[in-house]
Amino acid sequence: MHHTWKTDTRPSDITPEAVWRERRRFLRQAALAPLALGVMSRAGAASNDAPSGPVLAARKNARWSVDDPPNSWRDITTYNNFYEFGTGKGDPARYADKLRLTPWTVRVDGAVRRPLTLDIDALRKLAPQEERIYRLRCVEAWSMVIPWIGYPLAQLLKQAEPTEDARYAVFTSVVQADVMPGVQEGILDWPYVEGLRLDEAMHPLTLLTFGLYGHELPAQDGAPMRVIIPWKYGFKSGKSLVRIHLQATQPTTSWMRAAPQEYGFYANVNPAVPHPRWSQATERRIGSGFFAARIPTLPFNGYAQDVAGLYQGMDLVRNF
Repeated sequence: MHHTWKTDTRPSDITPEAVWRERRRFLRQAALAPLALGVMSRAGAASNDAPSGPVLAARKNARWSVDDPPNSWRDITTYNNFYEFGTGKGDPARYADKLRLTPWTVRVDGAVRRPLTLDIDALRKLAPQEERIYRLRCVEAWSMVIPWIGYPLAQLLKQAEPTEDARYAVFTSVVQADVMPGVQEGILDWPYVEGLRLDEAMHPLTLLTFGLYGHELPAQDGAPMRVIIPWKYGFKSGKSLVRIHLQATQPTTSWMRAAPQEYGFYANVNPAVPHPRWSQATERRIGSGFFAARIPTLPFNGYAQDVAGLYQGMDLVRNF
């Protein structure tokens, strides 16, 4: 017997097949993650507990640092989201050593009076480097505390002189398809694109980041340059940037395009708004042990005193 079914589901509400297949793979890998942490299969992967790589001098900034003890170098460099290298948390550390970091230039363009194209050395020298200990909260309900090194993104954007039309900043990550196995899997439309309102991008907490733990960024953590926005979920903090474009209209970012019912533009850490498939009310701090008690998630990841004013009058449930 043939039945005609009625549904209120819109085509835009259906998760793309490539995305849900990768999520199934992620859930299988997540179950094994506690056993896999720190176990690397390639010689170039970060397998040591001690920080390594070129030293990056920076003065400590207590004003913008939290008091939480930082995660270990091993935690930070072997448990990563960087889908260009795969959806497994260990994939970036296994494969990212092939990323070509020289030469590297970053373009700042769009609604600016002085478009810029700078190489990575010039970008590092543009402003004094600071070490800031930030919390990082990921949408999968895990978190870390990381001593990042960089300077406020505003320092770079001011050099480009935004025009009156500049209302949003759009970040584009590099694509090196021959060394990025995740790019071949069709998880997202590449390149990876993220964005902020301009006032968010100019906030002093938004860090243009070049290193961690006193050393230059490892490739799996977004070398040679990324952005960190600590009051938002981690997917907002684009890695391995090659372009920052200022524009008048709100961009459609990579995860908004792939799964708009799950990933909004703002992505502010909000424990009162659950992800469609799990709660965001608590989190697991990586390094605390898989069976350790979960900890409450803080609004704006604990940075509400500094950033809540950016969203005064906004419905933060609708604007997720």
